[in-house]
Amino acid sequence: MIPVNSVLQVGQFPEIMQMEIDKRLSTTKLLDPQGAVPDGNFTAILTRSNTTLPQKLLEQIPTVRMVATCGVGYDNLPLDYLRVNGIKASNTPGVLNDAVCELAIGMLFGLLRRIPEAQEFVKSTAWAKAPFTITTTLAGKCVGIAGMGRIGQDLAKRLEPFKVKLAYTGPSQKELPYQYFPDIKSLAKASDVLFLACPANPETEKMVNSEVLQALGPRGYLINISRGNVVDEAALLVALQQKTIAGAALDVFENEPNPNVGFLNIDNVLLTPHIGSATSETRQLMTNLAIDNLEAFYNKKPLLTEVKN
Repeated sequence: MIPVNSVLQVGQFPEIMQMEIDKRLSTTKLLDPQGAVPDGNFTAILTRSNTTLPQKLLEQIPTVRMVATCGVGYDNLPLDYLRVNGIKASNTPGVLNDAVCELAIGMLFGLLRRIPEAQEFVKSTAWAKAPFTITTTLAGKCVGIAGMGRIGQDLAKRLEPFKVKLAYTGPSQKELPYQYFPDIKSLAKASDVLFLACPANPETEKMVNSEVLQALGPRGYLINISRGNVVDEAALLVALQQKTIAGAALDVFENEPNPNVGFLNIDNVLLTPHIGSATSETRQLMTNLAIDNLEAFYNKKPLLTEVKN
């Protein structure tokens, strides 16, 4: 059992997630992570992966020994502080793979076949005046995946039936039937479509720079389902404007929910508002796994999905 009001809920949760939380435990809510800490004897924090958890907040609550985040990413946690102070952390990998991969495939075809523009073309009655532009097929292309973890591998399996060649890069080669490249620049050069499915950390920050985009080339497409900061957005914007690459599909941005306005005024980009895991089924699974980790902590059992920091 989780003691009543021993968990501080930091940040806002969508209604469907809040319903799951309220079914299983009683929390004290701090909607603004920068706000004043409410009174209470908190030993754990429940938050979301898109909420930045300030170190100064934790410094005000020395009783906290556990942080459970809903989401696969944990780049918004003060990991160094957690490690130094022996505070455990958990995330929710695995349960969101299906939703993220489904969106990734949708973005891929939306981008290559220009599906959003095609709908507007019909709705605007422009079709009566001229045929829609010719687009690009996926079959026969080389699809590169930067980051071959759980999501990367699930994405690759979904892409196999589309008659593509698959390749990847990552910290090390894995026992997979796909071509391995030691760095993202060489992967980009070999790819027609480059997916970003890597974690956000100091090693991957802005790894997609002007050189990588130049290697991807004027017929290449970039799709980011990772984190905004793995891409040099200024370089990407220039590449899109100058058609150094053919196009990009972005579900994540450096500044959310207010992405660079430059992306809003070009026609070779497809934008979605960080909805990779935004299905009701997935959000329920994520929330319950986060609470399962909290229960394991309070029952002095190993965390189900501990962040190894």
